[in-house]
Amino acid sequence: MASESGDQYKQKFRPDVDSALDREVEAALGGLSLEALCGDTPQRGGADAAELARKGLRRGKVISVDKDDVFVDFGGKSQGIASLMQFETPPTVGEEMDFHVERYDEREGVLILNRPGAAMTHVTWENLEIGQIVEAAVTGMNKGGLELDVKSMRAFMPAGQVDLHFHKDISTFIGQRFNVEVTQFDRQAHNLIVSRRNVLEREREEARQKILAELQEGQTRRGTVRNITEFGAFVDLGGVDGLIHVSEMSYRRGKKPSDFVKVGDLVDVKILKFDKEAGKLSLSLKQAMADPWVGVETRYAVGTALTGRVARVEAFGAFIELDEGLEGLLPVSEMSWQRIRHPSDVVKEGDTIKLVVISLDPGQRRMSLSLKQAGPDPWSSVAERYAVDMVVPGRVTRVVDFGAFVELEPGLEGLVHISELADHRVRSAAEAVKPDQEVRVRVLEVDKKARRISLSIRKASEPAPPPAPAAPAKPAKKKKRPELRGGLDWNW
Repeated sequence: MASESGDQYKQKFRPDVDSALDREVEAALGGLSLEALCGDTPQRGGADAAELARKGLRRGKVISVDKDDVFVDFGGKSQGIASLMQFETPPTVGEEMDFHVERYDEREGVLILNRPGAAMTHVTWENLEIGQIVEAAVTGMNKGGLELDVKSMRAFMPAGQVDLHFHKDISTFIGQRFNVEVTQFDRQAHNLIVSRRNVLEREREEARQKILAELQEGQTRRGTVRNITEFGAFVDLGGVDGLIHVSEMSYRRGKKPSDFVKVGDLVDVKILKFDKEAGKLSLSLKQAMADPWVGVETRYAVGTALTGRVARVEAFGAFIELDEGLEGLLPVSEMSWQRIRHPSDVVKEGDTIKLVVISLDPGQRRMSLSLKQAGPDPWSSVAERYAVDMVVPGRVTRVVDFGAFVELEPGLEGLVHISELADHRVRSAAEAVKPDQEVRVRVLEVDKKARRISLSIRKASEPAPPPAPAAPAKPAKKKKRPELRGGLDWNW
């Protein structure tokens, strides 16, 4: 019997073994021919090489991270490498993210990658493309913008492309290094135009999308005051702007937003409302602070003596600031033991005064204070300190049509009638005395019950009248002897 060929033998007796072996070899070769494996033909060519070198944004998975580089897999045999310096924090193995393909390194057989927004590490006139991110150093300034150096290539940046906001003096950027985007170039003329504004806008939008996914009502965030209007202030939370209405500025009273914040201030705010679709935020500055009225009943119980600052003076009294955002009312009736015409006669805005708490309602956020009760009542012993005809110093506090009020001591005033201002007749009290003038007065009358003292400037220089002589004692009346009736008659 003639011998069978090897191929016939395998097909007849071991077809399953050959098929499995073929599949194993094919998988090991990864689609390469034996000629390519032996180096007779290029390893990859045509469409494969073009696909590997395809530039643009591609999504890959991190497969390895070492001290300098990040290795990325794009599926199949397509892998790339990116510098670890392009990452704010090292990525984790298995994490998927986007990369820009800069070029294909044939010698190493990998793609050279850049993170979106990261500068290209190898850039020349030959591989420049519109939209590339490159690192630039500002070397000078001309009339229209800045002159830069990009990997030994001269570049120009128009003044309007330097930043998101207008800068009156862009010379402050000279010497700085930052990433810019290629917007125009001419290889033949070696002209290169770049923009930093485009990079900043992209970064801001990325930050905005990231923070929009994180924001929730009730959160407390830190931001920067960007703009102040009549009705509030806009705060940048890192790419997203929110509004603080003037009513949410502070527990402290104020008339306009600029009383509380300035442009550029770093502030902590609470998110009150968040409309994700419209991207609108309502913020509160005061609700991010501790409420000064919480626990006020233990810190400022009725009867507590304290010190406060006069915040505002109104016709009915004055508002006293005790703590940040905590105010109490000092009514005009509690300013002095003496009747006063207007609160400004006693206190001025900014004064620091001693007071006592006379009423407290934390639920209504109300507190009443007293200035006069913070010290002793000067009228309680006025008769013992100011006797009639006593000459004492004083200060003119008010001049009115019918005379002048003179302060003898804090909280104790007396009236000098117009007829007692001078030795001669005056048509108005202002002709004789002026407010704050120091005078000497004679006490004419003290009425403790009515809280009134009558004084005289005219009689202050006169000698004290001699004491009135004591009235002579009236002789005691003799009792009339009653007429005797009855008895014996001795007249005989």
